[in-house]
Amino acid sequence: MRLSDFHYDLPQSLIAQYPATERSSSRLLVVDGTDGMYQDRLFTDLPELLRPEDILVFNDTRVMAARLYGRKETGGKVEILLERILAPDRALAQVKASKSPVAGSLLYVDTWSLEVIGRKGEFYILENRGGDFQQLMDQCGHMPLPPYIARDDETFDESRYQTVYAAQPGAVAAPTAGLHFDQVLLEQLAGQGVSSTHVTLNVGAGTFQPVRAQDLDQHQMHSEWLQVSAENCAAIEQARRRGGRVVAVGTTSVRSLETAAADGTLRPYTGDTRLFIKPGYRFRVVDAMVTNFHLPESTLLMLVSAFSGYDNIMAAYRHAVAERYRFFSYGDAMFLTRKPGG
Repeated sequence: MRLSDFHYDLPQSLIAQYPATERSSSRLLVVDGTDGMYQDRLFTDLPELLRPEDILVFNDTRVMAARLYGRKETGGKVEILLERILAPDRALAQVKASKSPVAGSLLYVDTWSLEVIGRKGEFYILENRGGDFQQLMDQCGHMPLPPYIARDDETFDESRYQTVYAAQPGAVAAPTAGLHFDQVLLEQLAGQGVSSTHVTLNVGAGTFQPVRAQDLDQHQMHSEWLQVSAENCAAIEQARRRGGRVVAVGTTSVRSLETAAADGTLRPYTGDTRLFIKPGYRFRVVDAMVTNFHLPESTLLMLVSAFSGYDNIMAAYRHAVAERYRFFSYGDAMFLTRKPGG
């Protein structure tokens, strides 16, 4: 398959610029991977789609206030997006400026001085001369809203662009399928016997980078750090033994589990992943998933197409556009089951 196979037409008006009034008040498009049938539901209907034996796998990464605005020594404006904290005073970052900064130059954010140490691929290595990056983000950081949200971050984004169960700082983009869950819904699901476990994948800014190669075999995924613990593996094995399904909340949870089961058996895993899931991939762990709608020609659209079937997903997306679902991070959700043999 080629990149152009994953194009669909999306009116700008359907890209959600603000979250729903309540987290769980979004719409939910249910897609059956077996026959491609879809249903228009509400996210609050999710308990009806799950069984007491099932296990939900959440990504508990926490979004950092990773966007910083500053200036160069020459006075020119810079926008910094921290990608990964390497040490308390050192980070990888994207830097937007009229002219690329050179090694040894300084960038100023309020009263803080950041030295450009060098480059690592597309990222800059920055050293915070005045303290640690967490302190800098606490004082000057902004929530790194995605590029398709055409507004500045606002105070409410500090909580709404964050899952209610976020615990492990390190992401620069939210695992957005989890944004639909509130405490009431989580308690309802637990009350009906659905178990849960939390993996961690620190979502990087590369998740928004476009695929540039028409030949998908030529595309290399960005690297993201994840952890699947022995406790996660044991909880999933217990659910399997009682006949339950593994239901991943978000593509990040899918990639975490599938990375940890690369040899066919789910095992504890800590480290980076570049796993690229596209049609033809055989899933080893995940049976169903909750996900948002994804950008045209994106690796995440390819992932869900691999999961529920290319024709099924593209038909469901055309339906979602026609029915004016809200798209992307602050938009509506889907509940997908796996296609046979997928």
